Amino acid sequence: MDLGTVIAERRIEGKTPDGSPLEVVIRFGTPRPDPLSENGDWECPHQIGDEPVDAAYGVDSVQALLLSIYAVRIKLAETGAGEDWMGMRDFGLTVAPVLS
Repeated sequence: MDLGTVIAERRIEGKTPDGSPLEVVIRFGTPRPDPLSENGDWECPHQIGDEPVDAAYGVDSVQALLLSIYAVRIKLAETGAGEDWMGMRDFGLTVAPVLS
């Protein structure tokens, strides 16, 4: 998958397995129609560091973008590498996917 045009980027602080400091760059591409969707769904690509580009999907471009941000936050939290952004353990990426 191609990241496409980067619309947003954030640099966060992390650590290598030996404890050395590491900067991780996360990037979000422009939401676009999902070429495999038969229902007009959208995808929003994202990339964490040098990992392969991944995407989140939604019924429109806004939902795809919000879910992409949410997916990145979850993936970063699962690494347990001690990353943060400006002292925030949620990397400043907290998005509530369902609002009541």
